Amino acid sequence: MDSQTSQPSQAPQSPHTFQVDLRGLVDLLSHHLYSSPKVYLRELLQNAVDAITARRAEQPHAPATVRLYAEGGALRVEDSGVGLTESDVHNLLATIGRSSKRNDGLESARSDFLGQFGIGLLACFVVAERIRVVSRSARTPAAAPVEWTAADDGSYTVRTLPHEARTEPGTTVHLVARAGAGEWLSEERVRSLARDFGSLLPYDVRVGDEVIADLPAPWDRPYPSPATRRVALARHCHDLFGFTPLDSIDLDVPLAGIRGVAYVLPSAVSPAQRAGHRVHLKGMLLTERAEQLLPDWAFFVRCVLDTDSLRPTASRESLYEDETLAAVREALGERIRSWLTGLAAGDPERLAAFLSVHYLGVKSLARHDKEMLRTMLPWLPFETTDGRLSLEEFAQRHPVVHFTRTVEEYRQVAPIASAQGVGVINGGYTYDSELIEALPSVRPGTVVSELDADTVTAHLDAVDPAEELALSAFLAAARAKLDPLGCDVVLRAFHPLSVPALHLDDRAARHEQARAEAEEQADDLWAGILGSLRGSAPRARLVLNHLNPLIRRISSLNDPELIGTATESLYGQALLMAQRPLRPADSALLNRAFIGLLEWATHTDPGKDDRR
Repeated sequence: MDSQTSQPSQAPQSPHTFQVDLRGLVDLLSHHLYSSPKVYLRELLQNAVDAITARRAEQPHAPATVRLYAEGGALRVEDSGVGLTESDVHNLLATIGRSSKRNDGLESARSDFLGQFGIGLLACFVVAERIRVVSRSARTPAAAPVEWTAADDGSYTVRTLPHEARTEPGTTVHLVARAGAGEWLSEERVRSLARDFGSLLPYDVRVGDEVIADLPAPWDRPYPSPATRRVALARHCHDLFGFTPLDSIDLDVPLAGIRGVAYVLPSAVSPAQRAGHRVHLKGMLLTERAEQLLPDWAFFVRCVLDTDSLRPTASRESLYEDETLAAVREALGERIRSWLTGLAAGDPERLAAFLSVHYLGVKSLARHDKEMLRTMLPWLPFETTDGRLSLEEFAQRHPVVHFTRTVEEYRQVAPIASAQGVGVINGGYTYDSELIEALPSVRPGTVVSELDADTVTAHLDAVDPAEELALSAFLAAARAKLDPLGCDVVLRAFHPLSVPALHLDDRAARHEQARAEAEEQADDLWAGILGSLRGSAPRARLVLNHLNPLIRRISSLNDPELIGTATESLYGQALLMAQRPLRPADSALLNRAFIGLLEWATHTDPGKDDRR
């Protein structure tokens, strides 16, 4: 018999329903979904505004009011919205995860609502132990008012009230603070939270008699002059973010339903610092820490805006990353880019003031945007041997744009290259070398070349062969002393005369030096592997200046030991002048040379009183 047919058939089992522990769910909301208990007030405002929006969809001239009253650890929120019947209460308020926006054919109009997730009044349990809702339906005027009372243990009661209990359509929510949460329901805190969340709401929202909404938004108000508008926006920025901006940038993207302003920070910030922007969704504050709203390069601004197109996450405290947000990010980046090009074309003083603080952000943008690089060429500052210049000014002065990739390399060669008439740009700072290499793409005909040790040495004057031959014993002793350090010794004549020696290397030489050091410290196996990787890159070199009086005196010495000590001293001094980090071997050399010079200076020959 087939094994499958030998098994007894099983009767289908009826499905079971999930059981929800409301206290556990409230704990989940308060500790994981929401960043702070303060969101309870946003949820209450949101429900009230959505109820008004639903009523006005059917009754365009219906009243649109929200009133909040806080007293004695209790809060009452009244709205003139669409209201609920007894059936609505059972279906909507008592069913976790169901949204009233799905009801009665309003699904197609959900984009008009702030709430999209149906979490509803649960957030109120974060601060309240009991919620009481009294509501009267605008859709069913003959229906009696209904009362829904819920406790944080998951129990609730529903009862109908006499008609006089609520004569007008709408809803009133009563909260009673839980132990330790009374401060969240105080009048002062409620007023502060209502201002923060609801300042741009399009309806009449009040805490007591105080109007909360402050419309039109500061960026949409009419002003007597551009200067007056600039002052007003600066005041708004200071009130909102705590700083007075360098400038303000209008963020108007009609296709994305976005209106707002970006404020330019008055001081430099790290590009790695994530900016927090304030985003309102249909007037309600969604988040004050939106990080993904702008491109990464626009770290020098802080934004506040209102939108009706971006999607919030389930907590409604951040933005959902989707194609719409990506398009908005690109559009806002274009607005900031247009502001920069506008300054370059018509307000160079303001642009200079901006670049003196935020040149790093503009350089970051110019790396990927040739048009921005072309626009900013006359303005972006670079460290050069001719002083701080723009790439445009430097390229006009020098037929070849030489640059170094590190600050250390620049410090090695800058004094010497400048004396020889060779212009060099320090490309060791963030983004600089990338921009220099991109220069020919926006300035055709420009020649860009990385400056290495060979190029510098080639620009130094050679010493007369006869003189160099006469110094061959000195050079041999010097080379023998520095050979264990992976450094050659070269004799050249160059300016300035005050520089006795110049230490030159490049990345390839440093790589070879690091490999040799690792080979010395490795066991036989790794030493063999590292030895097989030995490169043919030129070694570092110590270039001695034949024009320097000290070098001339040292080269005339006959004592090989003293020549070696002097050579080590020159090598160490050249490293220090280049501000290069010292290896342990370099530090030991400096100590040895210093002690050697002291011993030589204090040495007394027999039969002589002193040594001069």
